[in-house]
Order: sequence, then C-alpha cells, then structure tokens
Amino acid sequence: MKTIRVGIIGAGRIGKIHADNLLRLPHVQVVEVSDLFAGPELEVWAAERGIKQITTDSNGIMENPDIDAVFICSSTDTHVPLIIQAAAAGKHIFCEKPISMNITQTQKALQAVEAAGVKLQIGFNRRFDHNFKRVYEIVQNGTIGDPHLIKITSRDPNPPHEDYIKVSGGIFKDMMIHDFDMARFVSGSEIEEVYAHGSVLIDPVFTTHGDLDTAIATLRFKNGAIGVIDNSRQSVYGYDQRVEVFGLKGSVGITNDHPNTAEISTVDGIMRDKPLNFFLERYNEAYIEETKLFIECILNDQHVPVDGNDGFQAELTALAAGLSVKLNRPVKLAEALELSIQQSMKA
Repeated sequence: MKTIRVGIIGAGRIGKIHADNLLRLPHVQVVEVSDLFAGPELEVWAAERGIKQITTDSNGIMENPDIDAVFICSSTDTHVPLIIQAAAAGKHIFCEKPISMNITQTQKALQAVEAAGVKLQIGFNRRFDHNFKRVYEIVQNGTIGDPHLIKITSRDPNPPHEDYIKVSGGIFKDMMIHDFDMARFVSGSEIEEVYAHGSVLIDPVFTTHGDLDTAIATLRFKNGAIGVIDNSRQSVYGYDQRVEVFGLKGSVGITNDHPNTAEISTVDGIMRDKPLNFFLERYNEAYIEETKLFIECILNDQHVPVDGNDGFQAELTALAAGLSVKLNRPVKLAEALELSIQQSMKA
C-alpha cells in the first residue's frame, strides 16, 4: 500500500498533536514541518520523532512533489492562501477550523479545492468523539424518531489569554462554531436561522476586544426542529460538554467524561471527580480518529467525513450569530451571506 507523505504547516500545540497522531499510523511519513518561529527547541522535538526537515518557510512543503498532503495548523489568517496554494499544487488538505474569518474568502478557498479536485477535511474533531458519534448513530437509525429539540452545552474551564482573545474572531467563530457543526451533525438538517444573545460576565478584557464570554443561540433548522446552544468561557467545575436530542419517540443525551466513575458517599453528600480538564484530554481519541480517517480517505479515494461545505456552514452560522447579537433579532443564514457578499463588493 502506498505511503502518504505529509507536510505540517504550523507547529504549535495543535500541529504537534497532529504530528504525533500521524506518526502512530502505518503508511504515513511526516516529511517536513514548517513554522515561522522554528528554532532549536522545535528541531529537538522533530529529531525525537524522526522528522528530518524543519523550516520557517512553508513554500518548501508546497513545492515538494513527493508530499501528498498538508496539515494546515497555522493561524487562521493564513488558511485561505495556504489552501489555495496547496490545491494548486495538487495536495490533499487537512485544515483546522475555521477556514477563515471572512465567508467570501472561505468561498474562494473552496472553489480552488473543487477546481483542483483534491480532498479537504476540516478539523471539527468532536464529530469523532465516542459520545457524540453515539448520539449521531441513535438519531440516524430512527430510535428516537424525528428530532424536535437539540440542546448543546459547551463551557470551558478557564478563559483564554488576552493575546488569544484579540485574534480569536470572537466566541461564535472560535468556540460556538464547534457546536454549530455538532448541531448540524446530530440533527441531520441544515440550520436556517439564528437568534443569539451574549454578555461579558467573567472578565472585562472581552469587552476591550469586542468579544463576549457568555452566549446563547437559538437555532431553527430547515426540517422545523429547534436547537439551543449555551457557551461560557469559564466553568469552575471543569470542561462541560453535553448534548441532548429529543425526538418524536424519545431522546438521547450524553454527559461529561470523567477521569473515573468513582463516587464518594458520606454524610456530607455524594461527590465525584470533576470532568476531564480540557479539550486535549476530553477529545484526545477524537483527534486520533479524525487523522486516521483523513489518511484512509486518501488511500482509498473516499470522500472525507468533514468537508469544506461543513466548514462553510458552521462559519456562516457563526456569522449570522454575530449579526444577530449586533441587530438584536433573528438572522437567517441566507441574509448573513448576502450582507457579507455586499460588503465584500464594496471593499
């Protein structure tokens, strides 16, 4: 079987996670890693893993005819040009979310991918989590009937650093975008309209950068179902990740993963350990699975499980949510797209 040769662009936390997961797989070779701040520390990290080529310039990866696929793990503002460049070079692409902060730029990237005929998978890793996959399977096999209500809770244990906040794109594009994708995934229907509300209740630094730290969004799906998502940047009891789908014949829901199932029962109450600390612990296996399936899709020439349209729809929903807060009313996704196109034409 052919060996898939991979180049990784961006060697921060997520880039290194993908590298380690790729190195677990048979028929995969990580040929080169590019990072703007590559230095001795990264060279040591790469040497320990048998990765021989480290560079500050991603052009080498793009121009190397022996590299079959690229993992784009760099900052969001680089995603579109890198996707277009990789597509033109005939390389399959795995790109972290979001594709961009500008929906019309995202469309340009997807057009380049389609024209080149390469594969593009977006890093919505939660779809590969064992809990969420089970919810999806139960809905798909009809056990609970047609979905009527979808409820998703996603709360981080601690707010991010200010340096991250000012470039994140805001709570809807950075955080709730995962939940918009999950809502589409488990409901089996497209999102048609969003009505979002948000506040700054945790740290005024979010106001400084025009962001929110607490938000809720009500979704209306094309099949008539209704969804509710709540997000918070600070959950004192740990990483809170829950979902429930209520349907005509029943419901299915999942709670948080914990380090163990031990419960302590005393006169003072019933206690257990907090949920797994954050996304690296909670979704470790999901990161491995999404990487494995991307490589398998290349080897077997199959459609990727999370494609460019999935990324586009989640971004468009996030855009509509931001507009909804600004306008203080529901916003249809079609309206959000039209407004974005008009603004792009005026620019």
